[in-house]
Amino acid sequence: MTKITRTFDILTNAEEKYNYDDFISIKRNGKWESFSTAEYRKQVDKFSLGLLAMDFKKGDKIATVMNNRPEWNFIDFGMSQIGCVHVNVYPTISETEYRHILSHSDAKILIVANSELYEKLKPVFDDTDNLKEIYTIDEVEGVKNWKEIGQLGITKEKELRSLLEKRRDDVQPDDLLTLIYTSGTTGLSKGVMLTHKNVVSNLLMVFRFTDYLKPGDKALSFLPLSHVLERTGNYFWQAKGLRIYYAESIDTIGENMKEIKVNTFITVPRVFEKVYDKIINKGRELPGLKKAIFFWAVKVGDKYDPDPKKRSAWYNWKLSLANKLIFSKWREALGGELKGVISGGAALQPRLARIFWAAQIIVQEGYGLTETSPVISANMPYFPGVKFGSVGVVPEEIDIKIAEDGEILEKGDNLMKGYYKNPELTKKAIDEEGWFHTGDIGELDENRILTITDRKKEIFKLSGGKYVAPQQIENKFKESQFIDQIMVIGENEKFTAALIVPDFVFLHNWCFIHKVKFEDNTDLIKHPKIIARYQEEVDKYNEQLGQVSKIKVFKLVSESWTPESGDLSPTQKLKRKVLMKKYNHLVEEIYEKN
Repeated sequence: MTKITRTFDILTNAEEKYNYDDFISIKRNGKWESFSTAEYRKQVDKFSLGLLAMDFKKGDKIATVMNNRPEWNFIDFGMSQIGCVHVNVYPTISETEYRHILSHSDAKILIVANSELYEKLKPVFDDTDNLKEIYTIDEVEGVKNWKEIGQLGITKEKELRSLLEKRRDDVQPDDLLTLIYTSGTTGLSKGVMLTHKNVVSNLLMVFRFTDYLKPGDKALSFLPLSHVLERTGNYFWQAKGLRIYYAESIDTIGENMKEIKVNTFITVPRVFEKVYDKIINKGRELPGLKKAIFFWAVKVGDKYDPDPKKRSAWYNWKLSLANKLIFSKWREALGGELKGVISGGAALQPRLARIFWAAQIIVQEGYGLTETSPVISANMPYFPGVKFGSVGVVPEEIDIKIAEDGEILEKGDNLMKGYYKNPELTKKAIDEEGWFHTGDIGELDENRILTITDRKKEIFKLSGGKYVAPQQIENKFKESQFIDQIMVIGENEKFTAALIVPDFVFLHNWCFIHKVKFEDNTDLIKHPKIIARYQEEVDKYNEQLGQVSKIKVFKLVSESWTPESGDLSPTQKLKRKVLMKKYNHLVEEIYEKN
C-alpha cells in the first residue's frame, strides 16, 4: 500500500483502496456528473504530460482562479506530481489583489473557470509580464482551453511517460506544494509557502478527530478550495475514502444536501448561523401547539452538556422526546444522514454547537491559520475532548505554548516554510526558537484544550486605559436573532460602541407582526420603533458583559458586509480598517454626540 507523504500519493492510495465510480462529482445543468477513480487518474496524468510537453520544470508556478469542481483536482495533482507549484487564488478578490498575487507569485500560466473570470482577469493578464498564457475550464470562444494542455500530453505520451514517472519520484515531502495568499485584513496579502509535508502531516492528524466518518461516506464541498481549510479537507476526504460532491453554489447547499444525503461538510460560522436562523424562522411559522413544542425542544437543546454525567435521567428523557418530535426533522432537512460538521475560519457561537450536538449532529469547532496548513486544534467527536466555546484539543504532534502576553505560539510539521520572497516578515512571524506567533490570544487547559479570546491586533485600548477584546463581544451579540453582523469600535475613545447590520429577513417578519411600515432598509433602520427594539436587545446582552465591554451607543447600517463589497476578507473576517473608513461619518456621530 502506498504511504501518503506527498499530496498526490492520495490518488495512488485511493486507486489501491477505493475504486469508486463516483469518487468526485459535480452538478452541471441540473445533472450530477461523476468521475471514477480511474478517470481521475487519467485526467491527472494527461495534464502532467501536457505540462511536461510545454517544458514546465520543478518549482514553476501555475495560478488558478476557479470555483469548486473536479477539474481543480485534476489540475492540482497534475502539476504537483511533476513538482510544479499551485498558486491557488480566490475568485472573489479585487483587481488590485489579483495584480499583486499574479505578479508576485511568478506564475507562468493562469487557468480560470469561465468567461466571467476570463473577462475580469484578461486585463490583469495583459499587464503581467511573467504570465505567458491564459486558459479557461469552460469552453470560451477564441480562448485557449485547459483541455489543450492534456491533448498535447496525449500526443507525446510515449516519449514523456518515463519522464513523468521520474519527475513524480523526484518530488520530496519537503518540496514546495503551494503558495496560498492570506486574505489580508490589513493590507496586501502574503504568499504562504506550504510544502507537501506541511499539508500531509495535517490531514493525517485530522484522521483521529473524525473516526465517525467511514470510506464511502459523502462529503459536500462548498467553501472555496482556495480556502486552506476546505483544501486540506478536500485532500483529507479523499485520503479517508470519502466521495466528494461539489455544490452547485452557496445558494443550493440545502437542496444538494438532501439530494446526495450528505454525511459531512466543512463550513464557516456565518453559513452555520444562516442554516440555524432558517430553521428557527421555519419554527416561528408553525401554528399554536406545534410552535410551542418546537421552541420547547430548542430550550431543551440549549441546556445540552456533552458530559453524560452532567445530564440527568429526566433531562435525557426530555432530550429523547425532543429528538423524536423536532430534531429528527432538522436532520431530515439537512439530508437525513449528516454525521458531523467541521467549523473553522472564525469563532462559532457556543449555543450553535450545543444545540446541534443535542440534535445528534456532531459539530467540531477547530482552529488554525493558513500558515499552519491549517489545523492546530479541533474539538473531538466525544467527551472529554469536546468543550463548547473552545477550539478543542491540540494533538500531540503539535507543540504549543502561551506567551507571557497571552499570544498562542505553535510549531510542528504543519508549520509553513515561510512567506514567499519576504524573509523579513518570515522572521517576524517565526522566532529564533522556531515558534510561530499566531497573533491570537488564548488559554490552554490541563487537557490541552485551547480557547481563543481574541486577535492580538484587534484588541484595543479605550482612552481611559482599559483594554477591549472586540471578537468576544461580537460573538455574544451575534446570538441575537435581530443581529446579522456587528463590529465593535472604541479605540482611543471614552467608551465602547458598535455598528450593527440587522438580520433583515427576521426584522421584516417582526415588522409585519408589529405593524411597522417602511419603504426600504435605509428607511427601516431610522424608524424609532426599530431603534428602540434594538436598544432593548443591546441592553439584554450588555447585562452579560463587564462594564468596559458594554455597548454604550450603537448605529444600525442598511447594507450587509461581504467579500464582494470589500468589507470582509474572502474568509468572512471583518476588514476593520475598511469599515472604519466607510462608516467614518457614523463613528464621528457616535463620539461627537456623546
